Amino acid sequence: MEEQVIIVTGGAAGIGGAITSELAQRGASVVAVDLNEEAGQALAEDSSGRIAFLQGDISKSETAKQAVDLALSRFGKLTGLVNNAHASRQKPLLEHTPEDWDLSMGTGFQGTLNFMLAAHDALAGTGGAIVNFGSGAALEGQRKQASYAAAKEAIRGLSRVAAHEWAEDGIRVNIVCPLALTEGVAKWKEAHGDQYDEVAAKIPLGRFGDPQKDVAPVVAFLLSEESRYMTGQTVMADGGTIMLR
Repeated sequence: MEEQVIIVTGGAAGIGGAITSELAQRGASVVAVDLNEEAGQALAEDSSGRIAFLQGDISKSETAKQAVDLALSRFGKLTGLVNNAHASRQKPLLEHTPEDWDLSMGTGFQGTLNFMLAAHDALAGTGGAIVNFGSGAALEGQRKQASYAAAKEAIRGLSRVAAHEWAEDGIRVNIVCPLALTEGVAKWKEAHGDQYDEVAAKIPLGRFGDPQKDVAPVVAFLLSEESRYMTGQTVMADGGTIMLR
């Protein structure tokens, strides 16, 4: 992936950090966008110049524009975008507040839209690819995930429309739904152990995935020329938990 330049939102830690590291190891240049400045700077310092870090709130359109400008000024082009970042609160639907909805829709759906719109022209010039993130929790309607599930399904709908409309610009748009044991999932396990056990019991491969070994390579594939005939697809990187038809 030596010729690729990719923006990764939430790219400093968790699945996003694993994706950033994996892409850089494969030779890509990466702009990692995250609120976590300490983690982001540490990634950039250890990358031999392959990773540039931008601290910013992805729910704001100016952050997306700054990320694209950084990719172009630092690396000369933009070939890929990974919309990974998403913050939400888990609670029963009847307990969701307007602030809960704003958090999930703002960082999830609006953040994804912000970066897609900001990156379009640069990606059209390179025949680039976008990977957006969905979720098995949304596909299954998992309890206590109302705002998260709603935002994730909105992202999938947006992605399919863009796959149709932007195909003529040479831009591919696909969705990946991961199931991986991140620090966030570990905290979720502590807070909602019954839900964690319920999900774990449904994984045919018998384990939660590893962010870098099991999820990041799928994202890399969707960004690469090896997936050049794929667009508008939802790819499950979840150990077989959900088998789409």
